[in-house]
Amino acid sequence: MKLLQSKLAQYIEPQKAKAAGVYPYFRAISSEQDPEVTIDGRKVLMFGSNCYTGLVNDPRIKEAAIEATRKYGTGCAGSPFLNGTLDLHKELEHKIAEYIGKEDVMIYSTGFGVNLGVVSALTGREDYILWDEQDHASIIEGRRLSFSQSLKYKHNDMVSLEKQLQKCDPDKVKLIVTDSVFSMEGDVADVKGIVELAKKYDASVMVDEAHGIGVFGPGGRGVCHHFGVADDVDLIMGTFSKSFASLGGFIATDKEITNFLRHHSRSYIFTASITPASTAAALKAMEIMQSEPERQENLWELTNYALDGFRNMGCEIGHTSTPIIPLFVRDNFKTFAITRDLLEEGIFVNPVVSPAVAPHDTLIRFSLMATHSKDQVTTALEKIQKVFRAHGIIK
Repeated sequence: MKLLQSKLAQYIEPQKAKAAGVYPYFRAISSEQDPEVTIDGRKVLMFGSNCYTGLVNDPRIKEAAIEATRKYGTGCAGSPFLNGTLDLHKELEHKIAEYIGKEDVMIYSTGFGVNLGVVSALTGREDYILWDEQDHASIIEGRRLSFSQSLKYKHNDMVSLEKQLQKCDPDKVKLIVTDSVFSMEGDVADVKGIVELAKKYDASVMVDEAHGIGVFGPGGRGVCHHFGVADDVDLIMGTFSKSFASLGGFIATDKEITNFLRHHSRSYIFTASITPASTAAALKAMEIMQSEPERQENLWELTNYALDGFRNMGCEIGHTSTPIIPLFVRDNFKTFAITRDLLEEGIFVNPVVSPAVAPHDTLIRFSLMATHSKDQVTTALEKIQKVFRAHGIIK
């Protein structure tokens, strides 16, 4: 065995979990991604999806994707920098710019690629990137690729952020990067506080709205619009893989920034363009989000119902106020075992364990879609109560 294989063969954590019968990953779904899915031939309620709008199986979006494939084919066979720009891409960029309220938009092939390519490219060696300690992995990888000085502040802590801003050379660029809704624990960033500090210290702000769009704000425009600070946020990022029921992502900002990024962002220049089908699906999803506000209203009714239910049964759910609800278990093995037992009860949820979180912060991530019914949520609450009691998580 070569040295590489020999070294990597020492990693046996998945094998241990499989041997214990609690390995929770790569569970194959053989149906559409709906509130109810099929796994191993049986129906399971899906509470692990990020499609908060519930649009991923909407027939109008399916038809839009099919029509785009008929017209443009299955792919672009090149990056947007060269042969991979379609008029359909330009239409989507224009529509998102209007939707978010920014001068210009660039679309990337993945949401991860947006943060990777934007955060790594914007600032120079003498500049600063300030980031929340619970920012998404794509932001963290972007700042790791940057040559800028990296300053981490405590989670959603404006005192900590200000202390870090005070360390910065006032004449250098300072970019504050944060999630709007933090993807694991569902809490919302203090975007108003961040904007106030940015003004005080002449910093720029980038907000990742991956889990905010479709959930917050008028027409689902996100947390920045919900709190009325979108005009003061320099860059707003979003993904198509969640509420837009597609695949890809975007950055919405001013034309000076997009002009630079179009010629320097490596994950944009050196990645093939988003497919025609994904582009058309995102376009149609954005149209539906704006024309059907009742979808967002139902999502919030379900969210508040579920939050009350978990609190009443004694679950520890942290500071969430969103359709992402963390159910803290605080034990790696128990988190895996509970995930397995819930699947046997017909409930699909996602385990979050170390190293994604500290071992004492492990949790079950429960997430809602606008297309869930109240009866489905009630069933999930009952099953979770049963399993959590069996494992001694609640009384």
